[in-house]
Amino acid sequence: MQVPAQFEYERATSIAHAVQLLGKYNGAGRLIAGGHSLIPMMKLRLARPEVLIDINEVAELGGISRVDGELRVGALVRHTELLDDDEVAQLFPILRDAEKVIADPIVRNRGTVGGSVCQADPSEDLSAAFSALRAYAVVQGAETQRIVPLRDFFVGPYETVVGPGELLVELRVPVRTGGSSAFLKVSRRAGDWAVGAVGAAVWLDGDVITEVGIGLSALGARNFVAVEAEDFLRGRSVSADVLGEAGRIAAEHCDPPVDQRGPADYKRHLAATLVTRALQLACRRAGREV
Repeated sequence: MQVPAQFEYERATSIAHAVQLLGKYNGAGRLIAGGHSLIPMMKLRLARPEVLIDINEVAELGGISRVDGELRVGALVRHTELLDDDEVAQLFPILRDAEKVIADPIVRNRGTVGGSVCQADPSEDLSAAFSALRAYAVVQGAETQRIVPLRDFFVGPYETVVGPGELLVELRVPVRTGGSSAFLKVSRRAGDWAVGAVGAAVWLDGDVITEVGIGLSALGARNFVAVEAEDFLRGRSVSADVLGEAGRIAAEHCDPPVDQRGPADYKRHLAATLVTRALQLACRRAGREV
């Protein structure tokens, strides 16, 4: 049986208390809420924190609200809460699409949005979805609070800009008119990690794409986004050929891993197909048939 190394346990009661405990243990502590990523790593001894800081009772980290033209999603919001929120689904269908295909009900009932994003797993779905929406991460430290574009939040695989004495407080998504979004995923079986997944968000002025976001998961895209394809689309009129070319460009700039889920050429083909289809679905939802 695999068991974690010995650790101490603390329970935070507020954001300030959590930050205080992180500072007290000077990089040796790890936050835990759902624990679906951290606990398996601890069992394999890939993570060996000296102390776990439980944030499940920090009410400030929960809740979904719409404030000052933004959707604000607390780091402690469970996947099932995001999935079941009708206002979220109306504003950003991509988030409900993504939550429907994340793991299984047991994971969705306990796993948190913040925990998923902070894990920075290259195959994680919500990181691609929120990146496509050009979300911002609110990071709290002992002295200051930082608001970081999510596209700058990820440093590399399993690495983020969150420092040893900081924690993610919430994600903020600007609410804009004239657009919609979609998320598509291919996996070997229900609830599995993606072979490839794509989120797309588009904002239109008539037929013209004024802004766009494309997020990719498990396809080797830097910071989960297809910047070159976004640049190509911005300012162009919607057509099947234009969206297909965006898919080709996104695939060209992917560097997908070769693993048990398939070779690189197959994943690039998958990237092109999923980007094109996700863009088409987002456009249809925005009222523009392709």
